[in-house]
Amino acid sequence: MALDPGTTPPPPGRHRVAVLVRHGLLPLELGIVHQLFGQARSAQGEPLYEVVTCGLAPGWVRTDADFPIRVARGPEALERARTVLVPASHEADESESAGRLPAALAEAMGRIRPGTRIASICTGAFVLAAAGLLDGRRATTHWRSADRFRRLFPTVRLDPNVLYADEGDVLTSAGEAAGIDLCLHMIRRDHGAAVANEVARRTVIPPHREGGQAQFIPRPVAGPGRRASTGAARAWALEHLDRPLTLRELAARESMSVRTFSRRFREEAGMTPVQWLTQQRLARARQLLEESDHTVDRVAAESGFGTAASLRLAFQSTLGVSPSAYRVAFRGNGN
Repeated sequence: MALDPGTTPPPPGRHRVAVLVRHGLLPLELGIVHQLFGQARSAQGEPLYEVVTCGLAPGWVRTDADFPIRVARGPEALERARTVLVPASHEADESESAGRLPAALAEAMGRIRPGTRIASICTGAFVLAAAGLLDGRRATTHWRSADRFRRLFPTVRLDPNVLYADEGDVLTSAGEAAGIDLCLHMIRRDHGAAVANEVARRTVIPPHREGGQAQFIPRPVAGPGRRASTGAARAWALEHLDRPLTLRELAARESMSVRTFSRRFREEAGMTPVQWLTQQRLARARQLLEESDHTVDRVAAESGFGTAASLRLAFQSTLGVSPSAYRVAFRGNGN
């Protein structure tokens, strides 16, 4: 598989995303970045990003599949990027030398301009941590690599129970599929929910999963004869977020006792029903703030917070901003 570097510079204003690949690359992670950022379009149908792939040197890069890829660009491509993505390497990140940047990788990372947004997928977080970019910051990686990560990088505030962590100019994500959530989150942050949702529709994936949602860490399997899903109650709740919802009411949708429903819900969703409802209401409120001209009072009512004061409290405690400030910051600015 060959990647053509192209010779035409990106149009003025187009956001360049550079993907730094290494031997042991997971092809899916490279494809995610190209597919999602490549699908993002302005209201006029113009591409919003230019995605380029580079290696530590031009040439063939081994993957964990039965084929390599040929990369035409070297690390100099990082110098012009506004966002740099570092996918995982099953060879390097799991090796004995993980935790130290080889000279070529350190040289490549040193080419990234100050102020560039840098993100990782899966164990690509090992590179960011080894480069000192995660010291004292919250980060995540694949849950299977969490113990090793902690041993190597004790100054990083690792949270292995989330899909992705956003620290502003440095972002990390969990396994391969969480890379989808991270890319959509960055597109959403850059251009608003409408653009990100359209990318999700084009690629037939969920438009938004909160970074705080639990990774799918193995949990005990339901025993014989047990009903293993609370999905119907969750689906019904999503259609009725604007009204008060009680645990008893949700449990009744599944013909369960409140105690049984709460236990199974936590097993399946990785959080309590109340936590999940709050998360879904926040997601609904964010969407309304980004896509509508509704007043804060109406957004509060339609998302189930009831009052503007309750909505403001939820936004401040969870996102650190007011609903009005969030609307100004995230309502697609076209940058």
